[in-house]
Amino acid sequence: MISKGIRGAITVKNNDEVSIKEATLELLHALVKQNNLKKENISHVIFTLTEDLNAAFPAKFARVDFGWDNVAMMCFHELGVPNSLQKCLRVLVVVNCEVEFEPKFVYLHGAEVLRKS
Repeated sequence: MISKGIRGAITVKNNDEVSIKEATLELLHALVKQNNLKKENISHVIFTLTEDLNAAFPAKFARVDFGWDNVAMMCFHELGVPNSLQKCLRVLVVVNCEVEFEPKFVYLHGAEVLRKS
């Protein structure tokens, strides 16, 4: 077994707990589905949010709604690069997997531009 990272990002409508929760759950649902993830294979998860998002911790929703209570997770602010995408939540899910596993990255609601730059 080896470890590989699965990246994803989504824009968030508003800087409030409900919007951050909705975006977090939508992004994680897509990552889990597209990569056929199982909780026991997740090593750790890193969330970042742009500086304009600070109303909630995305890790809380992963812990409560996905049952990832024994998964190590951290939340950070993304580097504030001028003219970069705003109201953006990013995630890096690190999984223990077979060498053949090919991660499928997920970018939603305007975050697709991150793959073009």
